[in-house]
Amino acid sequence: MANRTVKEAKNVHGTNPQYLIEKIIRSRIYDSKYWKEQCFALTAELLVDKAMELRFVGGVYGGNIRPTQFLCLTLKMLQIQPEKDIVVEFIKNEEFKYVRALGAFYLRLTGAAIDCYKYLEPLYIDNRKLRRQNRAGQFEIVYMDEYIDELLRNDRVCDIILPRIQKRSILEENNELEPKVSVLDEDLDDEVPSEDEAKDTEDAESNRQKNNSSNSVRRPRRGRSKSKSRSRERDRDRRTAASGNARSRDYYDDLEEYDRQRNRVRNTQNHSSNYNDDHERRQTGRNENRQDRERDRRDRDRDRERERHGDRERERERERERERERERDRGSRYDNRERDSRNERERRRY
Repeated sequence: MANRTVKEAKNVHGTNPQYLIEKIIRSRIYDSKYWKEQCFALTAELLVDKAMELRFVGGVYGGNIRPTQFLCLTLKMLQIQPEKDIVVEFIKNEEFKYVRALGAFYLRLTGAAIDCYKYLEPLYIDNRKLRRQNRAGQFEIVYMDEYIDELLRNDRVCDIILPRIQKRSILEENNELEPKVSVLDEDLDDEVPSEDEAKDTEDAESNRQKNNSSNSVRRPRRGRSKSKSRSRERDRDRRTAASGNARSRDYYDDLEEYDRQRNRVRNTQNHSSNYNDDHERRQTGRNENRQDRERDRRDRDRDRERERHGDRERERERERERERERERDRGSRYDNRERDSRNERERRRY
């Protein structure tokens, strides 16, 4: 009786409102402690107080599919089916964000497409943070506008499959909804300059370029004196002739230095290659030693297992031998007893 839909409730999307939640989740909600203790005999007025106590949204969590309080209150709203004005007041509530989230989720489950776009799209300007519990039981941060966008676009929210609604473009073509006007468009219109402002900016830029070109004066290049250039060339030739031998020695010294540098680089490369080869050989040796140790360990384990198996077999053989001895003792005692009884009977007869 406590889990039945009220008699005055109407079918939603052609079915019982509670059937909008899957059977397995619905049965888990009925078995939950919060549903039995806090949701029993709730009315629309008392439901508001319970919604104000919500601290997060979410569906089910954990390995045994435990429902959240948000989902329990959603099923309770589907069960008592509050009036549309109450749901709209839930959505317009700006003080308690989880009350707004609960009303938006219920309207998305039960409302028509026009009502969903009409009442949920204005909530895109709400940027408050919501805590949502995922399937692993951990909390994550989601924003209200993000949550509303999931309700209007996704097929499953809070582990509940949402009913399909018509696309907004189709409703706009049928003149059932007005074209969407975004707040961002108004901000972009304010930032874009008008044609007069753009013209004034271009004129000011062109005037600035003209002033810069008129103020810039090129200095003439001074011509070089031919006599000075000739004297410089003669001095350069003289110095070249005087220091030809020294320059040749410097040249050979540079060659020797270059050869030494090249040999040093080659030696470094050879050393690095030798080091790499040694490292590879050491690594290979380590691997081989490790493989040998593993092989020896496996052989020792195999030998130990064989010894244990042999010990167990010998113990079983000894146990069987002891059992045979006991059987023989029991047989001999039985034979002696029979013999004694037979002798006693013979003695009594004579």
